[in-house]
Amino acid sequence: MRRLRDPREPVERLVDAASGLGSRLGPILLQLLPSLERDDAAMDETLDAFPRGVRVAVEPRHASWFTDEVRDLLRRHSAALCLADRRGPVTPEWRTTDWAYLRLHEGAARPRPCYAEDAIGTWVARLASAWPPPADRFVYFNNDPGGCAVRDAAVAATLFTAAALEPTRMPRAADIRVG
Repeated sequence: MRRLRDPREPVERLVDAASGLGSRLGPILLQLLPSLERDDAAMDETLDAFPRGVRVAVEPRHASWFTDEVRDLLRRHSAALCLADRRGPVTPEWRTTDWAYLRLHEGAARPRPCYAEDAIGTWVARLASAWPPPADRFVYFNNDPGGCAVRDAAVAATLFTAAALEPTRMPRAADIRVG
């Protein structure tokens, strides 16, 4: 991993730019390259550069990151392991914070890359079980040209509501068209 001389400077610029979102700012995602192998010291230094109170989620995409030591490092920094539904290494379902961060990259329903309702329902059940109220759960669907992400988010909102979990920042299902 190429180390920055001082990771605080780019992190400060990032946090400063993002702070313009005010109360609408959610977690900041650090998505690591698939080729980036585990480097505990660099991750520790990077997470340490974030100010207290800023939620950070980390999405490692190389299998070398999925160790007990990395899980403990994320916990020490109150950083969430990004649960990721994608091709590649299976993300362990670690609870490293009192909030959850999930990225749904590509479903197998039609049209592609939409998710089937039962697949979304499985994730809703997992999150409801591991992060019950009052925990925050952040769920993101990959953007796609056909609008599956928006449709799938509306389906997720309906399923979260049925599970007695309150979704926020959701489009109305009636306003969504896919394709």
